[in-house]
Amino acid sequence: MNKNTNIFKIRSNEASPSRGKILISEPFLLDATFGRSVILIIDHTEEGSMGLVINKEISVPLNDLLPDFAEAPEIPLYRGGPMGNDTLFFLHTLPHVKDAIRIRKGLYLNGDFDAIKQYVLSGNQVSNHIRFFLGYSGWNGEQLSEEIKGNTWLVSEEEKAYLMDDAHTDEMWKRAMRAMGTKYEAWSRFPLMPILN
Repeated sequence: MNKNTNIFKIRSNEASPSRGKILISEPFLLDATFGRSVILIIDHTEEGSMGLVINKEISVPLNDLLPDFAEAPEIPLYRGGPMGNDTLFFLHTLPHVKDAIRIRKGLYLNGDFDAIKQYVLSGNQVSNHIRFFLGYSGWNGEQLSEEIKGNTWLVSEEEKAYLMDDAHTDEMWKRAMRAMGTKYEAWSRFPLMPILN
């Protein structure tokens, strides 16, 4: 019996990637890093693209990696992607941080780490204001555009509150898929391996 596996294939919304938008992985992408992932696009040029997976929390908190934060309340750490796993990135909503890169209105990447450290150690709220990532996701040249054409990714845009919400990261992929409208909402309810259901 021939089964039409195309019924399980998402179709690209043909939106263009750009800084500040998100990538939503197709429902059946079987990959430890990118399966059911939501990626914030940090940069997209002819030379290549960079992003941070924003919904894959690491079991080790930032406090365990950086002694300076040992006494602070537990700070979640996320796997930004498979590249540069020894590099720490931080996404934040703090406009006063020197040398930060503006990703979109009210959202910044990196900058003066001492200012971030001072903010945290002064007892300010980290949740919904700063998110820390180990590693990043990268694509050469037209690689990302080709993957989008191949229906691996949907391109969308989300509010800052969604991007910085670290209380519901396990639901981020489903929420992003539902936000795409009824055409894609049904995919949010599909199991990763339909054949096992």
